[in-house]
Amino acid sequence: MSQGRFITFEGGEGAGKSTQLKRLAARLQSSGREVVATREPGGSPGAESIRELVLKGNADRWSPVTETLLMYAARRDHVERVIRPALARGAWVVCDRFADSTRAYQGAAGGTDPALIAAMETYILEDTRPDLTLIFDLLVEVGLERAHVRAGSEMRFESKGLAFHERLREGFLAIAKAEPERCAVIDATGDVDAVEARVWAAVDERLAAHG
Repeated sequence: MSQGRFITFEGGEGAGKSTQLKRLAARLQSSGREVVATREPGGSPGAESIRELVLKGNADRWSPVTETLLMYAARRDHVERVIRPALARGAWVVCDRFADSTRAYQGAAGGTDPALIAAMETYILEDTRPDLTLIFDLLVEVGLERAHVRAGSEMRFESKGLAFHERLREGFLAIAKAEPERCAVIDATGDVDAVEARVWAAVDERLAAHG
């Protein structure tokens, strides 16, 4: 059986990633592929427990370095228990956030040393890396307004302030610029159907021929 494909969805708050992930998963499933739709932090029982710690509470509950360690503890469990087994059996994995979120949130926006994050990627992820990363780009003010409309209990990062989110957007765009062979920037403005068309165009161009 051939190895599955791994697609990650990245971007700032309110960019519409979760909606588009569901749509892409349904489209891939309709073509006969097994699709595992998952998320970070979370995706496995242990990682979901860590999610409760990371996403709730005051903005300064954890330092960026502590957040990095928590994110990678969750990520390792998720990779071991969900992502690697799915890819090994030939499934496509679509994941709402992955390692680039740590680079952007805790690194570019939070100030964690990039060398620490790179070391965590090397030793924790090993060879489990995305085949394609879709980076949803949107004006920060628009994204935060959307995020507050759907506000629930997991609003810790949304409360970090405009400057944090501007650095976050710049961080994601820098990742896309540095790794254009892996990353595709998706214009997240407009209605959901228009954004879906952009997502599918990127997937079709880069991955759809692979089984």
